[in-house]
Amino acid sequence: MKNGVGAPLAAIAVIVVAGLATYFAGRSEAPVEADAPAAPLGEVASAPELGPAVSAVVGEGGVAEFMLDNGMRILVIPDHRAPVVTHMVWYRVGGVDDPFGLSGIAHFFEHLMFKGTEKIAPGDLSRIVARNGGQDNAFTGHDFTAYYQRIAKDRLPLVMELEADRMENLNLSEENVATEREVVREERNMRVESDPTAQLREQMSAALFLSHPYGRPVIGWDEEIQQIGRQEAIDFYTHHYAPNNAMLVVAGDVEPMEVLDLARETYGLVPARELAPRAHPAQPPRLSETRIDLAHADARLPMLSRMYRVPSYKSGEPGTAEALDMLTAILGGGATSRLYRDLVVERQLAVSAGSYYDGSSASLGEFGVYAYPRDGVSFEQLEAAMDEVLAEMFNAPPETGEFERARTRLVAAHTYEQDSQFALAMDYGVSLTVGLTVADVQTWPDRIEQVTPEDVQNVARTYLIKKEAVTGTLSPLTP
Repeated sequence: MKNGVGAPLAAIAVIVVAGLATYFAGRSEAPVEADAPAAPLGEVASAPELGPAVSAVVGEGGVAEFMLDNGMRILVIPDHRAPVVTHMVWYRVGGVDDPFGLSGIAHFFEHLMFKGTEKIAPGDLSRIVARNGGQDNAFTGHDFTAYYQRIAKDRLPLVMELEADRMENLNLSEENVATEREVVREERNMRVESDPTAQLREQMSAALFLSHPYGRPVIGWDEEIQQIGRQEAIDFYTHHYAPNNAMLVVAGDVEPMEVLDLARETYGLVPARELAPRAHPAQPPRLSETRIDLAHADARLPMLSRMYRVPSYKSGEPGTAEALDMLTAILGGGATSRLYRDLVVERQLAVSAGSYYDGSSASLGEFGVYAYPRDGVSFEQLEAAMDEVLAEMFNAPPETGEFERARTRLVAAHTYEQDSQFALAMDYGVSLTVGLTVADVQTWPDRIEQVTPEDVQNVARTYLIKKEAVTGTLSPLTP
């Protein structure tokens, strides 16, 4: 974000739990008419000639994909319930692309994108959007960086012009880089150095992913942020911020061809650039569990947390991520989940407990369980009880009623999410930038319906194993 890295990423995590997309179900590449009735998923019809600057595919619900001459991908999600649009530009660059010794540069660059161009003064882009009744922001993840505006549909040409301008003409002066570097360092100080929970998570992630870039904090290590100068920023911009490394997502009261015409007039004029090759490092094997115990003077509550390295929707075999989504719904999804019911309600060992699954990455994902002990309950006692809950999942599949209730909640959350135009744009944007497809997004509820209790038991036994885990404790530091 221009003032932080947290909020939209938390939204991503919520969307992921509701089910972003799947690994399989491809689509044909033949074009169809943009104004024809949507073809059944996986089927397409012939289309009129769109000209040399674009190819197109239309999927279920009128969702349309285009590709401009310069390599920029375009996705249009018609939603005519209100005369507004969500306009997002997703760059396939994130924390994994930070050069060695310069962790945090992708997030740093998110800040620099608001420092103006030859036409727009620093900070004016946001002021222009606000004067036109809109909102804007940005966020960075390990696999992507995205910039968005939510605005009235008749202002769509304006925000396209603004984004195309900063894609090509960003002002990377020495002053801008130096000023924003200190802003990012202060952000890290506020969000990490002043938050014991964030510090524990940062240390656990580094231990979980070993030498893989997912182990580096997206915001960067402070010592490396200080090494980012103007030349490093110019190199990063030149080789990552280009139309052939970007995807435009527009959701709202628009028609696909309307968006295409506007994109041709703005983004289509930005030349493609030579991109830095993206590394795809292998995940090093883990040989044993890692434990981290952090005592901190600013910790308010003790916490027990465990993180597992697991497949994502992109990296896993078909059906694996869906079963992991169901596992977290049963294990830690709310007050009726197993962890909460057992540790909080029945045994009264914890004040809160739950789990999460983040499968929205291009490489391995992450599964976590956590609990906050009651006064007088030791970490050893709480961890033993948590392991007993997990062992029950290993030893027998969920019973039918529990399983169906969890599935109903999961699918219902995804359905309600479709009422949010921003959530729709996020859903498709995250999924496509990590290598999934429109069909993957659209068929997610059907694939969740195919998961069985035995599938859930199997992924629990296969992936929730100690050697793939980091267990951490956070406790208040007493004088």
